[in-house]
Amino acid sequence: MKLRIKLNLWLVSILLFITPAVFCQPPQSTSNQPPVRPINMLVLGDSIMWGQGLKPSHKPSYHVKVWLEKTTGRSVIERIEAHSGAGIEGDSIIDIRTSTDREVNLGLPSVPQQLDSAVRAYSDGSQIDLVLLSGCGNDVGFQNMMNASTIEEVDDMTKAKCGRPMEELLRRITTSFPAAQIIVTGYYPFFSEHTRDDFIVRALARRFFKTQPGAPKISSKEVFKRLEVNSKQWYETSNQTLAQEAEKINAEIGRQRVRFARIEFHPDYSFAAPKTRLWSFNRSPFRMALVLLSFGKILLPSNDEVRRQRTASCDDVFKKQPNEKPEQKKDRKALHLSCRYAALGHPNRQGALLYADAITNILQSTGVVAALRAP
Repeated sequence: MKLRIKLNLWLVSILLFITPAVFCQPPQSTSNQPPVRPINMLVLGDSIMWGQGLKPSHKPSYHVKVWLEKTTGRSVIERIEAHSGAGIEGDSIIDIRTSTDREVNLGLPSVPQQLDSAVRAYSDGSQIDLVLLSGCGNDVGFQNMMNASTIEEVDDMTKAKCGRPMEELLRRITTSFPAAQIIVTGYYPFFSEHTRDDFIVRALARRFFKTQPGAPKISSKEVFKRLEVNSKQWYETSNQTLAQEAEKINAEIGRQRVRFARIEFHPDYSFAAPKTRLWSFNRSPFRMALVLLSFGKILLPSNDEVRRQRTASCDDVFKKQPNEKPEQKKDRKALHLSCRYAALGHPNRQGALLYADAITNILQSTGVVAALRAP
């Protein structure tokens, strides 16, 4: 019995001696896998993907970035080339000015030029995982679309500008970034039957609606109806055309890499509607009183989040030039005014969430996000 007790004590003393040495050893890695690289997300296009009038943390692409990081467990490196005013085709660009402020609605750099810039920036195009893209709205032109006299005219210009040019652009993107998933976002109807009909909106409608010389004058009610019908037709035709171009490229490359994100837009969401998802005017009592007291000489400001910053940039870009001729002055002042109000009719914070949700729903439902999850 005494011998057994001595042996047990001897074993315990040995264990007590070696145990600290064992447990103080640093943990040894059981995996030789390299660290998971970040997801690379590229944002191309016009004011929609830029997030016109929104602070950085409220833009659609930012919401997608945060969602991806939370869902996949990987960090996301976002590169934004999109900016306000960008078009796909060079012939839609009427002004060669440029600005470092992407809020300023200028045609340059075009969307293909944005792609060129991104290709130069990335050392390996195969490392790009996701491309968000919007485009062709500026090629059609808001005023052209609003002033079309028939829905057939809206159809023709939309198919011409959102069809073949988008197809060629998508072909370049899929070639430049061979592993990337590409999501093309749709547009929305600007006006609807729920758009507010008051003197402010009527004045705006009159500004954009131009009657042809010699054509009979039409009433405000007829103007509104034309804007409503053309907006709806633009929404449906642009959606259909962009979706078709996405599928055409998929068939060409033999893989589902390009997907179209349709934005479900209720009539109540349109410009100056009860539940609008678009930036409008600041209609505070004080501002409205100033408009009335000045007999319309003082204009209502837009109600977006970066109005002050954009206004300062617009003042700088469209400042008076030496030896300016009267016609040049007229054109410059018109572009200046358009720049100051460039956020009107663009998705507000709630509208940005519509876009982000449409994109993340596609990423979730198609299994793209599952493939991006960290191992």
